[in-house]
Amino acid sequence: MAPSPAGPGPETPEEEGEPRESSGVGRLGVISKLCYGIGGAPNQAASSASAFYLHLFLLDVAGVPAAQASALLFVGKLAGAAADPVAGFIISRSPRTHLGRLKPWILGCSPFLALAYFFLWFLPPIAHLQALWYGASYSLFQALSTLLQVPYSALTMFLTQDQQERDSATAYRMTMEMAGTLIGATVHGLIVAGAHEAPRCPEANVTAPGLSQRTSQLYMIAAGVIAGTFPLCAALLTLGTREEDDASVLGPQSVPFVRGLGHTLRHQPYQRFAASFLLISAAVQVQQSYLVLFCTHAAPLHSHRQNLVLLVLVAAVLSTPLWEWFLNRVGKKTAAYGIAAMVPSAILLAAAPSAPVAYVVAFVSGASIAVANLMPWSMLPDIVDDFRLRETPLEGLETIFYSSFVFFTKLAGATALGISTLSLEFSGYEAGACKQSEQVALALKVLIGAVPTSMVLAGLGILSVYPITEQRRQDTALSLDRLRKEAPAEQQPQAAPAAEAPPRASPSGFCRPLDQNGGGKREAPAHARRCQS
Repeated sequence: MAPSPAGPGPETPEEEGEPRESSGVGRLGVISKLCYGIGGAPNQAASSASAFYLHLFLLDVAGVPAAQASALLFVGKLAGAAADPVAGFIISRSPRTHLGRLKPWILGCSPFLALAYFFLWFLPPIAHLQALWYGASYSLFQALSTLLQVPYSALTMFLTQDQQERDSATAYRMTMEMAGTLIGATVHGLIVAGAHEAPRCPEANVTAPGLSQRTSQLYMIAAGVIAGTFPLCAALLTLGTREEDDASVLGPQSVPFVRGLGHTLRHQPYQRFAASFLLISAAVQVQQSYLVLFCTHAAPLHSHRQNLVLLVLVAAVLSTPLWEWFLNRVGKKTAAYGIAAMVPSAILLAAAPSAPVAYVVAFVSGASIAVANLMPWSMLPDIVDDFRLRETPLEGLETIFYSSFVFFTKLAGATALGISTLSLEFSGYEAGACKQSEQVALALKVLIGAVPTSMVLAGLGILSVYPITEQRRQDTALSLDRLRKEAPAEQQPQAAPAAEAPPRASPSGFCRPLDQNGGGKREAPAHARRCQS
């Protein structure tokens, strides 16, 4: 599904009198942005299908007890989270090839990720090994997904040095990823819909015989369709983009990965950014994971659940270009508060789960999910540039930031989903039962309403003290742009680090190097310069 021409595609000229953030060097073509966006679509399609339907598959098709499902989901997410720092370390030390340093990882991981996703929906013949099978398959899928997602996310920093072009590429990426999310959940849902007709419960609360075998075949067909897109889209990304080697004008310092991670975690903007969006991301994951179960067992919406899932994703796709336009007008931090729309919609759905209310709530939730997915990846490059200017420039800085953020996001999601799925076990959820108890219905209402609401409110509270304002972001872009322009005259490749003067804070708040006659005491070599905001 291609992005609308009215979305992130056309570049609007700057209005007269507005300060430019960059020199315009390194502009990206539409084809490059489209190919970059397409590269992330299969991963999101697979993640979307598993987010909406994996709980239903494990509990009602495979017959895995809720406690075991909770454990294997937690272990799988934990495996993906543990793979993030490992991926960041390996990728940051990878040699540069003719394809670049990041794209070989994307291209190499895609076929193995496709196989892992396919086997995640396979029903093993030995029933007592099901939990072990799905735990291993889900862990492998999450780990390989990380090995693809970390270099793909960090590739934004290597497509161009222009901040506006990075934001535009991010908008293309999010539009295509949301389209992949929509296509993944829709295709998967349509294929397996025939196996999940509205139940007619007999007096004995049992599952219809033969359900698992019939449904398993449909789930494998759906998995095969989505898995086939991984190598195809990876090839398009590889052919349609060019990875630049951005030699930092600030003299990057080579440090061990763990020490570099420590530097990034002490950066205050990153601390507040990560804490905020970890909570928000966990809230989105919880709401997505339990929407289908909620419609099936806690609300009279069984016949509407596929339409509701589709509406959530359509609203997310359509609103992504609008959010990109909005953040360019009001700033990223202000636009991020649009996530608050998720709060009343979640409460309303849990309190009054009728069909008209559900459709309104689904549309609003989709729009808020779009901004929750767009904002962190639009703001993270600004944090990388802010760190590069104000702290010690590090080699492999981009992969350290991106891998650590993905790590914390998955860890938060694993904890939230593990605890929430375990709550179903405590409430008396019966795997494969035609009708669940009132305690289960109440637990699902809490999981779809109160839990996401509390997480979103806490995340927005932390976001309110996020220090990178629009003015600081523009100042940082101008300062880096100036340093790149001055680098050829001031810094030769073999020059000693001390040949460059230390920076000082300008009245507008960004760093700039002192002239040789500009005064001030030389305090540190160029690669260790710091700027006090």
